Amino acid sequence: MSNRPLRIGELVQRELGDYLRKRYRSEAVTVTVTGVEVAPDLKTGRIYFGVLGLPDAVETTFAWLQTKQAEFRRELARRISIKHSPDWELCLDFAAERGARILTVLDEIAQREGLPPPRGATPQPPGGLIA
Repeated sequence: MSNRPLRIGELVQRELGDYLRKRYRSEAVTVTVTGVEVAPDLKTGRIYFGVLGLPDAVETTFAWLQTKQAEFRRELARRISIKHSPDWELCLDFAAERGARILTVLDEIAQREGLPPPRGATPQPPGGLIA
């Protein structure tokens, strides 16, 4: 099995992130290209975006990204030299939110059980304020 889809995915992630950062500075400030999956035949793929903000802002930003889908495909085809430019499906990536929620639940369990905070965690002073 070839690792070409993996290499192309990494290149797409880097190039699209660079394009968003340069072309859409203010609009894409809350957007991160978190991953790219390319089919083994290199004809289709998925681009995963992480969007920060409240749920309404996330939906609005993702809708904006979807309106730019054809532009992204053209730009990626221009920047990356492959025979055929894949058809890209844009997807939201909720991994960061799930990870944060898991950490919050683990902290709550540790606090209830009276366990010390995990290693590397900074203890919070009473009242939750950082001095």
